[in-house]
Amino acid sequence: MNKRSLNRSKVISDWILTSVLLIGSLVMVIPFIWMVFTSFDWAARLKIPFPPRFWPEEFSIRTYQMAFTNIPMLKYMINSLIVSVGVILFSLTSALLSGYAISKLKFKGANIVLLLALSTMMIPFEMTMIPQYLMFAEFKLLDTYWAFFLPALNYAFGTFLAKSFIDQLPGSLREAAIIDGASEFTVFIKIYLPLCIPILATMIILQFLAVWNDLLWPLLALKTPDKYTIQLGLAMFSYNKDLPLPSVIMAATTVSLIPVIVLYLFLQRFIVESIALSGIKQ
Repeated sequence: MNKRSLNRSKVISDWILTSVLLIGSLVMVIPFIWMVFTSFDWAARLKIPFPPRFWPEEFSIRTYQMAFTNIPMLKYMINSLIVSVGVILFSLTSALLSGYAISKLKFKGANIVLLLALSTMMIPFEMTMIPQYLMFAEFKLLDTYWAFFLPALNYAFGTFLAKSFIDQLPGSLREAAIIDGASEFTVFIKIYLPLCIPILATMIILQFLAVWNDLLWPLLALKTPDKYTIQLGLAMFSYNKDLPLPSVIMAATTVSLIPVIVLYLFLQRFIVESIALSGIKQ
């Protein structure tokens, strides 16, 4: 096969690959675009238009006014923010310390500890939620945010991410600091933690997405409406309403996504960097 034929085959394969990726992107993006346009459609406040339309028949921001009037959006979002920040602090602290210990301390049984931690990822949450619910009920921690914070200490995927990332960092940094008299905790805080910013950003995004969008565990753990997270609040509003108010729900859902999008845009650079350095893809 001559060079011209090879170039032609490469161009065709690039076009096919680009077309497949474009179609896949549209499949993922179209529902989001439809949700945003419907949220501005006052004519869709009582019934979802079918077939779906991608431009509001009656453009209005009254759907957003109704969302903020009928749903305590700000309270729900603050509750979600408290839960998210707490879970991120607990889970990242646990993951980074355990990842550093397994990667650099080389203690006996480190690989077994990592294997046991990873094995917990094979058990779906639906199998453990009832025992977890009964345990927190026994400890009188239901309807408190501790029911979110304490399970976050077992962040096995974060431990794996941190361990893989810290493996790429030179061990000579630790050895030099130890020779100079630094304690192990000082080595971790002052030397390795600043170098872990990219993987920290990745774990923050992953945890924030998981916690912010979670519905099942908040539905089980929280009873007081004033403590509802944003997803639980929207679900209960939609469930208790006699009228569906689809465009109002779309408006509230669109607002609930703003913190996620802002955080992703802010940390996007670090996420790409961490994936490039650790070679981990999720």
